Amino acid sequence: MDRKLRLYNLIVGWITFVIAAITYLLTIEPTASLWDCGEFISTAFKLQVGHPPGAPLFMITARLFSLLAGKDYTHVAMMVNSMSALASAFTILFLFWTISHLVRKIILKNNEVTWNRIIIILGSALVGSLAYTFSDTFWFSAVEGEVYAYSSLFTAVVFWAILKWEDEADEKYANRWIILIAYLMGLSIGVHLLNLLTIPALVLVFYFKKYSVTTWGTIKALLVALLLLGGMMYVVIPGLIVVASWFELLFVNGFGFPYNTGVFIYALLLITAIVWGIRYTLRKRMALLNTVITAITVIIIGYSSYAMLVIRAQADPPMDENSPDNVFALLSYLNRDQYGNRPLLYGQYYNAPPVGIKEGKPIYSQVNGRYEITYRQKSYEYDPRFTTIFPRMYSPDPDHIKAYQDWASIKGVPVRVTDENGKPKTLYKPTFGENLKFFLTYQVGYMYFRYFMWNFSGRQNDTQGTGGILNGQWISGIKFIDALFLGNQDKLPDSMKNSPSRNAYYMLPLLLGLIGLFFQMDKDMHNFWVVLLFFVMTGLAIVVYLNQPPLEPRERDYAYAGSFYAFAIWIGFGVAGILHYFQKKSSRPLLALAVTVLSLFAVPGLMAKENWRNHDRSGRYTTRDLAADYLESCAPNSILFTVGDNDTFPLWYCQEVEGIRTDVRVVNLMLLNADWYIDQMKRKAYDSDPVPFSLTHMQYIHGTRNYIYIIERLRQYTDLKTVVDFEASDDPKTKTLQNDGERIDYLPTRMFSLPVDTALVVANGTVSRKDAHLMVSPLNWQLKRSSIGKSEFMTLDLLAYNKWNRPIYFDAAGNEGTVGLDDYLQLDGFAWRIVPIATPGRSYLNYGRIDSRILYDNLMNKFKWGRMNAPDVFIDAYTNRTIAVMKIRNVFNRLADQLIQEGKRDSALKALDRCVELMPNEKVPYDMFTLETVGLYYRIGQTEKANALLIGFSKITEDDLAYYLSLGANFRKLVEYETSVSFQILQNMVTLAKQFNQTDLAAKLEKAYNDAAVSYNAVPK
Repeated sequence: MDRKLRLYNLIVGWITFVIAAITYLLTIEPTASLWDCGEFISTAFKLQVGHPPGAPLFMITARLFSLLAGKDYTHVAMMVNSMSALASAFTILFLFWTISHLVRKIILKNNEVTWNRIIIILGSALVGSLAYTFSDTFWFSAVEGEVYAYSSLFTAVVFWAILKWEDEADEKYANRWIILIAYLMGLSIGVHLLNLLTIPALVLVFYFKKYSVTTWGTIKALLVALLLLGGMMYVVIPGLIVVASWFELLFVNGFGFPYNTGVFIYALLLITAIVWGIRYTLRKRMALLNTVITAITVIIIGYSSYAMLVIRAQADPPMDENSPDNVFALLSYLNRDQYGNRPLLYGQYYNAPPVGIKEGKPIYSQVNGRYEITYRQKSYEYDPRFTTIFPRMYSPDPDHIKAYQDWASIKGVPVRVTDENGKPKTLYKPTFGENLKFFLTYQVGYMYFRYFMWNFSGRQNDTQGTGGILNGQWISGIKFIDALFLGNQDKLPDSMKNSPSRNAYYMLPLLLGLIGLFFQMDKDMHNFWVVLLFFVMTGLAIVVYLNQPPLEPRERDYAYAGSFYAFAIWIGFGVAGILHYFQKKSSRPLLALAVTVLSLFAVPGLMAKENWRNHDRSGRYTTRDLAADYLESCAPNSILFTVGDNDTFPLWYCQEVEGIRTDVRVVNLMLLNADWYIDQMKRKAYDSDPVPFSLTHMQYIHGTRNYIYIIERLRQYTDLKTVVDFEASDDPKTKTLQNDGERIDYLPTRMFSLPVDTALVVANGTVSRKDAHLMVSPLNWQLKRSSIGKSEFMTLDLLAYNKWNRPIYFDAAGNEGTVGLDDYLQLDGFAWRIVPIATPGRSYLNYGRIDSRILYDNLMNKFKWGRMNAPDVFIDAYTNRTIAVMKIRNVFNRLADQLIQEGKRDSALKALDRCVELMPNEKVPYDMFTLETVGLYYRIGQTEKANALLIGFSKITEDDLAYYLSLGANFRKLVEYETSVSFQILQNMVTLAKQFNQTDLAAKLEKAYNDAAVSYNAVPK
């Protein structure tokens, strides 16, 4: 490369880095985000153990960045988020150099370096890299403390490194790049496995450089690439640990040595073999074999970051997920055993009848100085008539089945089977064509192509969609195109048209990328195949591998960021392609500069303008503060049961990093099914005492009491402690005999009784003195189920042995986690406390009684709201969904209603005003709870405020209805539910206005309702 070009390539590359770094650092979230971020930041801050398969290198690096916060632990998350921002900026830097390298191979092929050609090369790289800088998916990951930004950096560096090797392949020390790539691959395992998907593209670069290219040779190279990829994923990563487990089992169980002896001997032998191999190949001048052994060695060195997880797990930190403190636990951790398996190349359809159960690999646990098999993994065997190659529709979940039928229009073919009672019945097995239809329409079309178009055409909004036309779709910003896929766009309501998350690029990035794709294919076929393979392996190959069921809990576009990275390379080539066309007319540098500048404005400039609004998280503390509010809802030294990720990980962050309410013990009900998690709950953590479970480790060890049947031998309320002790007993008389002769645990009743120490519950504040007369003793309730899991049984055990000493809360009511105690709850904020006061007959909107003194103090004084109503803060759809799940408006309404009943109208008004102030429609869209707020305003004589709120909400609803009714018949069917909801809201508004004698307003609302009804009925169904 000419020295001048090399210099400018470095300078412009670093300028691109600075632009990306400033962008991301300005828009990072200043605290923890939703989903896994709180967990990752917490585990990094104190080097603890996160969920499988772990990310130890991320944790180590993030720990270094967290030190930059000094003693101000509120800035730890910002420092970790800054690490993601800088990793992303470096990714952009290496993308710039990758594009400039690939474009140079075309532009400078047999040509001298000129200013015109320099501008083409650097302009292409600048446009392509900045387009990716401002792309939707990559920007999202760049501003939060997750692994995907760091993983992208490894992908970018590895791909750039193989191009550097290509430049030096004929030089003496060129293999240093191969060793570097191998080391980076090993390191990347400690962040995320996505980086391994670059292996096939790397192999192609090697093949094209070293061999004469033929069709058969290319096919063989691809086969070798797939073998290398499979070897890394299924041999090297688990294989090293599997062999270690053989040694450990031999030395501990066979020879009686202490735990970990076999692992140390195995490690010693492995190191000895590697050292001998390297020395031998050097002595014998076996260059190729030496390179292979050295590459394997550095992969293992990089992979060794996982040793940190084992070391930290043996220290029993408060966060120690799966507790991988021995080789067998580590193997299960790496294999993600707790998440189960999905069929990939062969398996069952969703309605396949099970015909048997087969035992799988054993689960070893440490017992009395040995490794004992405490459980064997089990899986169903299915009727072979209902199995297929390439199974895409396999989940038996009823909601998934409904989605399969919708997406694939399943009719099936009839198959006669026998049910569990031996009676014949007919099932309709999906055809293979329907199986492929689901793959193409949902898995490829909806769960990949839609994401691709988000990044290079436009995005409708950030609300998660399920296939309808209102949420989560891609758009172009060009009306007639969008109308083809989403219906009439002329009457879009303001809520959709002006949404900050509505991004329209008018397909310009897509078009420029397609120009670049065809230009590279025409001018440099070899590297086109390299980029194409990179694009496919990080896109469609992941679609095939993940085999996603419908109704995912969140959008999964982040998984395909590598594919979008590859397309950004083609965006860069698009500039070169345009300039190549113009070169036929003029080769002046000014023209190249003009096209570059125009492309910068038309693609990355437009993307930056459109995406800044909904990717700027600066100033938003909502996740942290709402999590802290969960904790602040609890009395001192309490136990808080949580259900999912978003109501657990942020709470862990608050406690582990910022030290908020460490006296509260957060117990995740899903994890409570695991023996290692129960062990952790039985240990003291910070200011929280051990959870008073009575069972010993062997009574809940993996494979024991996973499921417990309820067999009603007693049909009367029975003391809960007696029931728990009966079930926990090892006496054979407390077991029941199955048909196969196995004795199993069971509960002899579903009717429980829990005595109440009335003096204690008043003394410790469980019940206020003014409410003491409402107490009942004992608490009597029933479980309306035929079986329970380990988690529910441990909850019953806690209730029996806690004896009202510690407050117990649930973060959600009305689900299985409350073990039937919904009639004995009190809403103290965002958590429900178990109290010995019966409040029966409540619906899912008003579970639990209210102590207005406690709830008012929490909502109005203690709780923080994360600047959720600040004008400069963007509240994204997932935060809004969290707010909806927490039913914050409903909590304020319930408080106001209770205060009105108590005659405290002034306090009720303050609560309602605070609710409206915190959640204006532009931040948190109005919902059914808003109508309750209107009614409460009317009840306390605040007619003006009620009318203003009602009129504003009615305008929004009328606009929504006008849009729905403007759609054609085919699209109208897709919004039938939303249409009926809008009609119902308008009707409720009319009723509300009439109820409180707002005659004129009621007449206007009624007219709006009737006019909409006329329009609705005028369209043929």
